[in-house]
Amino acid sequence: MIRPDVIDLRKFYHTRLGITARKALVRKIRTLWPDISNFRLLGLGYATPYLFPFRNETERTIAMMPAQQGVIHWPHGGPSLVGLSEEGLLPLPDNSIDRIILVHGLENTRAPDDILQEVWRVLTSTGKVLIIVPARGGLWARMEKTPFGHGYPYSDKQLRKVLRANMFTYGDVQGALYFPPSGSGLNLRLASFLENMGEKWWSRFSGVRIIEAEKQVFAIPEEPQKKKKVRPLIAPAAVPIGTTSRFDRKAGLKK
Repeated sequence: MIRPDVIDLRKFYHTRLGITARKALVRKIRTLWPDISNFRLLGLGYATPYLFPFRNETERTIAMMPAQQGVIHWPHGGPSLVGLSEEGLLPLPDNSIDRIILVHGLENTRAPDDILQEVWRVLTSTGKVLIIVPARGGLWARMEKTPFGHGYPYSDKQLRKVLRANMFTYGDVQGALYFPPSGSGLNLRLASFLENMGEKWWSRFSGVRIIEAEKQVFAIPEEPQKKKKVRPLIAPAAVPIGTTSRFDRKAGLKK
C-alpha cells in the first residue's frame, strides 16, 4: 500500500480546501471533547493540523508519525513535539496517554490490529481514542487529490468490528465533511451550511466517519498476543539550531 507522503499531506492542509476540512473536523472534535484540560494528548498518523487548538489546554501535546510516511517539524517556530516511530512500536510507556487522535493512519496500514493494540497499551485506564477514517460510501474516498482518497475506507460496521477485536468499547459512529471535496469558491463558502445540513439530514453521506472508543480494561483477547520487549526511542523531527526539545528521550513523558 502506498501511504501519502508527509510533504503531500502538509501541502493539502495549506490549500483552501484543506483549511476548510480542518476547521470542520476540529469543530467536530471539540463537540465530542469539549474539555480536555490537563490531559496528555497524542496525535497519531498525520494529526498535527488538529492538535494546535488544544495545545494551551492539555497538560502536554505530542505527535507520532509513521516511519513510512515521514515526519515534519511541528509546531512551527518552537521546539519539536513530533516523533517518528514504527506503527506497532510506539516509544511511550504503558498507561501514559489520556486522549489520542488517530487520523490519516488506520486506513493507510495493512496491520490495523498492531496500531490499535499499541493505542490500547499507551492509554490510561480511562483513556479514549478518536478515530477519523474515510467513509466507504463517501465522495471524499473517491477523490485522490485529498489525503482521504488514499488507503482503505471504512464502513461503520468495519470500524466497530476492528475496535471490538482489539478490546475497545465504542460509542455511535458520527460523520463529517458533507461538502464536496472541491476547492471552488462557492463550495467552500457553503461548507458550514452543508455541514450543518448533513449532520441533521444526510448522516450517512459524510466524507469521513468518526468514532470515539474507550479502553476496555478487563477484556480478554481472543488470542494471546506476544508481548513486545524492545521499543525504539523517540526520533524527533528536525529541530532548528540552538533549540532543544522539552521532552527527555530517556524519561519518556515524565517531566
